[in-house]
Amino acid sequence: MAKPSSRFVCQECGAVHLRWAGKCESCGAWNSIVEEAAPEAVPKGLGSGKGGRRIDFVGLDGGSNPPPRRQTGIEELDRVCGGGLVPGSALLVGGDPGIGKSTLLLQAVAALAAGADCVYISGEEAVEQVRLRARRLGLAGAPVRLASATALRDIAATLEHGEPPAVVVIDSIQTMYLDSLDSAPGTVAQVRSCASELIRIAKRRGITLFLVGHVTKEGQIAGPRVLEHMVDTVLYFEGERGHPFRILRSVKNRFGATDEIGVFEMSDKGLAGVVNPSALFLAERRGNVSGSCVFAGIEGSRPMLVEIQALVAPSALGTPRRAVIGWDSGRLAMILAVLDARCGLALAGNDVYLNVAGGLRIGEPAADLAVAAALLSSSCDVPVDADLVVFGEIGLSGEVRAVNQMDARLKEAGKLGFAQALLPAVRHRAGRAGSAGQGTGEGEIVIRRIGHVQDLVSLFRVGGKA
Repeated sequence: MAKPSSRFVCQECGAVHLRWAGKCESCGAWNSIVEEAAPEAVPKGLGSGKGGRRIDFVGLDGGSNPPPRRQTGIEELDRVCGGGLVPGSALLVGGDPGIGKSTLLLQAVAALAAGADCVYISGEEAVEQVRLRARRLGLAGAPVRLASATALRDIAATLEHGEPPAVVVIDSIQTMYLDSLDSAPGTVAQVRSCASELIRIAKRRGITLFLVGHVTKEGQIAGPRVLEHMVDTVLYFEGERGHPFRILRSVKNRFGATDEIGVFEMSDKGLAGVVNPSALFLAERRGNVSGSCVFAGIEGSRPMLVEIQALVAPSALGTPRRAVIGWDSGRLAMILAVLDARCGLALAGNDVYLNVAGGLRIGEPAADLAVAAALLSSSCDVPVDADLVVFGEIGLSGEVRAVNQMDARLKEAGKLGFAQALLPAVRHRAGRAGSAGQGTGEGEIVIRRIGHVQDLVSLFRVGGKA
């Protein structure tokens, strides 16, 4: 019996199926099974060592030089990349349509072109469209080599010929196609094969490669998940359409820290880096308003202060509404349940709206205490002190847990003129903790520590102000 010439493989988990199906039985993913050519059988005796070359092993204590860096001139982009671009690395940039991916990369290659050979290949726009954007951004005079192409064979032949460029931008990887494959551009097989060939060329010739990727409606980069494993760095461009701020977040970086962020402001002249994002996010904050609280968070290695707004209103519906922007809705439900069960508050029958001002999305649990303070402030109609910052994690029993990098958070708050801080009573390191409502001075900020969320409720009910 002849062996099958093709097989059906799930692009999410790698499970092999005998025939196509709409749902993978192994991982449960839908529309992830793709027909692929069957791999060649492994030659007999491969493990005997015949025809192979033995590899040499080295120890972990050997000396190594850090990879060289090329500065882009855009400070926020260099920060997210780990201090600059590494030759021979591949970076994948994803984000919603129109968020500013092409604008940022065009600004980056225009800045780099003054001292290095930079190539911008667009598969989505014609040359004149890219030139129009460059003129609008004031970059028309930059010596960037521009082309519009989608055939990977032509692009590979160009990059392999002559002196290699320093930086190459492919906008976008979903528009590239390899003529040896029968599938259409943008399919899983095309995206994987095109990306693999481009990354191979970049690493062999020392080219810094930027790949622009589309995202799905869930916010994930379209195409096979293996695409994110193939590249060295994965950057997500985030932001709300109604806000001028854009967040460039590193979710994977082999040459730097992960979860590092860069903050940009969008204008008619393009994207400009924000040196002090905390001051920018708090610029429009109004004091003496209930339901508002300032949270001192950590994004990557950067401390950042943001305003958390909450509104608790009576509901006329059988099922009250829960609307959350910029935070986890499941974590909000947990905080509401703790306030009801551990503190005796009746918030379950109210509509609750929560918003992180400025379009930033917060993922760390250290925001629990600030969210609880904003909810209590709105429910009691008691404003939080305008010069107070709050951070701490809340457990299911109502205890307030310690969080990391407290000193960095307090230092950032002190730089912006905040005089008070509400912190967990328990510290990571050994030390004497003050009780609830007692101030202990640490530098120029007066610290108030609480051990249970009930102490936070008492501050609003007894003191009249947190």
